[in-house]
Amino acid sequence: MVLPLDALENHLDERMRLILKDGRRLEGEFVGYDQYMNVVLEDTEERSNDGNRRLGTVVLRGNNVVSMVLTD
Repeated sequence: MVLPLDALENHLDERMRLILKDGRRLEGEFVGYDQYMNVVLEDTEERSNDGNRRLGTVVLRGNNVVSMVLTD
């Protein structure tokens, strides 16, 4: 069985796409996390139907994240 924090550890420094509770989609380089699954992304972009918006470094509270998916 793989624990969630172990799975996160295995994917540091990889590109990820996150979907947030409010429906926003963020994509960036996954560079850190903590025991509460708060997440740090660098070189982050918010993707929407209106276009992309560069955000830079973002710290996300873990309970706002609905899903995390590795990107190519």
